[in-house]
Amino acid sequence: MGGMAKISKGGNTPVPTAELRAVLTWRAAGAPDVDASALLLNAAGKVRAEADFVFYNQPSDAAGAVRHEGKRPAADGIVTDTIRVDLAAMPPDVERVVIGASADGGTFGQVPGLALHVVSAQGGPIAEFDIDEASTETAFLFGEFYLRGGVWKFRAVGQGYASGLTGLATDFGIEVAADDAPSTASAPSAPPPAPARPSTPPPSAPAVSLKKRNLVDMEKRLAQEGHPQLLNLTKQAAVSLEKRGLGEHTARVALCLDISYSMQSLFKRGKVQALAERVLSLGLRFDDNAAVDVFLFGSRGHAVGQLGLGEYHGWAERIRKNPGLEGSTDYAGAMRLVREHYFGGSGPRHQPLANDLPVYVMFITDGQTTSRDATREQMTYSSFEPIFWQFMGLGRPGGFSFLEELDDLTGRYVDNADFFSVQDPALVPDAQLYDMMTNEYPGWLARARTQGLLI
Repeated sequence: MGGMAKISKGGNTPVPTAELRAVLTWRAAGAPDVDASALLLNAAGKVRAEADFVFYNQPSDAAGAVRHEGKRPAADGIVTDTIRVDLAAMPPDVERVVIGASADGGTFGQVPGLALHVVSAQGGPIAEFDIDEASTETAFLFGEFYLRGGVWKFRAVGQGYASGLTGLATDFGIEVAADDAPSTASAPSAPPPAPARPSTPPPSAPAVSLKKRNLVDMEKRLAQEGHPQLLNLTKQAAVSLEKRGLGEHTARVALCLDISYSMQSLFKRGKVQALAERVLSLGLRFDDNAAVDVFLFGSRGHAVGQLGLGEYHGWAERIRKNPGLEGSTDYAGAMRLVREHYFGGSGPRHQPLANDLPVYVMFITDGQTTSRDATREQMTYSSFEPIFWQFMGLGRPGGFSFLEELDDLTGRYVDNADFFSVQDPALVPDAQLYDMMTNEYPGWLARARTQGLLI
């Protein structure tokens, strides 16, 4: 399968045709057997039903968009296992198709020559991803086809699971009962069964989690203290979060905001204030301290405390006056301050740093940065930390090539960013904006847990 463009972990490439094959290859001599599989995922990063798990004993999803074509011997002791993907036939509520595999009788560290090849239906080469970091994993997620702005792309993931197929399946919403879980080293002989119904009736009043009580108390406080706009926004945010399985999720939340001169019109017309209130409302759902941490960037970075219920009225106008708008745009200056605030330093990091709470950063800008190399470094170093960067560009489509680069930056420990742009945020309905703000965050949470960033 020579002639393909090789991509590294985290890299991506557009797919030029709707009919594709994801071909897993390895050298069979002395290696454990390998079984390829695929999962069809919705916007929440979960399967819609058990039929969305495609493998050798369930060779197609319900729509026939993804099929397991099976193993074949190739030249020089190579074996292939192929998943066919027809993007044109993909159900409209499927936004990702992940390609994985399990190892039977050993680990992926014992499988030589392991690679994933993406080819057209006629065999034309598109991409090749060599797997050279496997060790004790008994299941592996190799790559994914994902929908971005109406265009399908392929991304190399390279994420292993020491917990085997059970760990991979449950990460994407397949419920596996403890007594009936598939082997951690082989695919199941049937779709994983639902957990058995308990033999005793459930209690008449189910327990309410501490997080749920906090959310109820927060909504009562907003109503009692006269914050109807924030109350409405938090309820809009809740709908998007529930869809993504984040209804009771807890995270630290930061707003990272551009204060360069080019933002002046957005400040004066109240658009920055409105955006800040939308970010605060998301923070009220996520962060139990009812506030978001604020970092600004112009000619340099600024850490300016918190935005909460007591100071959000007129907040953007106060920021416009003090510290005031500045003459350039330094992404890296603010990113250093964010990392210092949450993780104690902004220097190089090459080993994972674990924490019990993730950090969600809403990063808003209308232009390019003057510190590209330093920003790339900060993105790479922060990929070893439990922090997710949600980049939002304000302006015409196509004007944010560097933010798009950061979204797909190669060489990171995990993919820790997403990007979208809007020309006028006031024209984007609240529900749609919250959907965009949380589009890839659930997938990052799953990767962060698997890679040891969240405990």
